Amino acid sequence: MEEEKIGNYKVGSLPTLYYIPDFITDSDQSFLLNNIYGAPASKWKLLKNRRLQNWGGVVHEKGLLPQVLPPWLTNFTQKIYDVSGLFSSAINHVLINEYLPNQGIMPHQDGPAYFPVVAILSLGSPVVMDFTPHARLKLDSQDDTDKDSEGGSFEIAKDKWLDGHHPFSILLMPRSLLIFKDKAYSDYLHGIRDCAVHCYDGAVNETEALKQNESDRYLSSSEDAGRKEEYKNISRTSTRISLTCRLVPKVHRNLFRF
Repeated sequence: MEEEKIGNYKVGSLPTLYYIPDFITDSDQSFLLNNIYGAPASKWKLLKNRRLQNWGGVVHEKGLLPQVLPPWLTNFTQKIYDVSGLFSSAINHVLINEYLPNQGIMPHQDGPAYFPVVAILSLGSPVVMDFTPHARLKLDSQDDTDKDSEGGSFEIAKDKWLDGHHPFSILLMPRSLLIFKDKAYSDYLHGIRDCAVHCYDGAVNETEALKQNESDRYLSSSEDAGRKEEYKNISRTSTRISLTCRLVPKVHRNLFRF
């Protein structure tokens, strides 16, 4: 894959949202998972709704107190850097999140410490990631609610937004790479719903994601009351691992001095 062809993987209406299916092979995925789960137990940090590993050092408001990334990670961060051409220098920080089938993450932004571009490599179970414009871009809102496929409530995206912003979702299949920067990074929050079944109907990359042969294992459709109506769902039947790869431009070798 040549660097200048990254534009071929643009999806959605934003100019810098890229989805690359089959970015790594099955053996690459197994190699990464073996190293992730082979790491010392002390590398895992338990959060309220998931656990994670931090590689590359401690991110502080003044920059990064660095630790060298292990070779098993740099093999892939270097490939992301080379293929995308979107990072100003080598990726130096990787967060590895583990999500059980009913676990997600609240809508959030990655913050100003990072160069405003992020690459997310997905392993294991597929998932739908939702992007919502930042509250500062909202003109007005309606308080309508609906029920998701698991019976929980969520707001329908009927808000009106400035400058053509609007919510959207993206389907992240195993071994795929998602990269976003600029407006997709600064003007939107991204998150994953806490449920074991996700609907991918209307996802901006639906066509690209479903080209993967393994997708049939996860996707389902059904008929409602004899009417042929397709429900485009994915079943999160196994654990998902995501590698969030970013660049912290400010690196401090002696950040903490006493």
